Amino acid sequence: MTPRNIQTALDQVPEPWQPHLLARFNDHEVKVVKLLGEFVWHTHPDTDEMFVVVSGVLTLQLRDGDVRLGPQDVYVVPRGVEHCPRADEEVSALLVELAGTQNTGDAGGALTSETRELPG
Repeated sequence: MTPRNIQTALDQVPEPWQPHLLARFNDHEVKVVKLLGEFVWHTHPDTDEMFVVVSGVLTLQLRDGDVRLGPQDVYVVPRGVEHCPRADEEVSALLVELAGTQNTGDAGGALTSETRELPG
């Protein structure tokens, strides 16, 4: 693998809620994503999901209270915990999760997006 720059990768992401593959390790993927607006309430029954905020402020809505993440903050949503990401202004982030994890988890719907390859 060759080194990848996080900001360069984020600059290539055209739309919010469309994860793009940055790197793979073991059975996990590191994805770059832009977030804007409210996502869908969902769970990932079989895996944890790690959010790393690069820029902006991300609110992870949880049934027992919100978690606010700013730049350089990391939070792991445990498997099976229902959550709904919300970004009132654009957020750039990394997601770390098991390969093949669907972005909308068990909810499906219009915001479901397969992980995409970065251009180039």
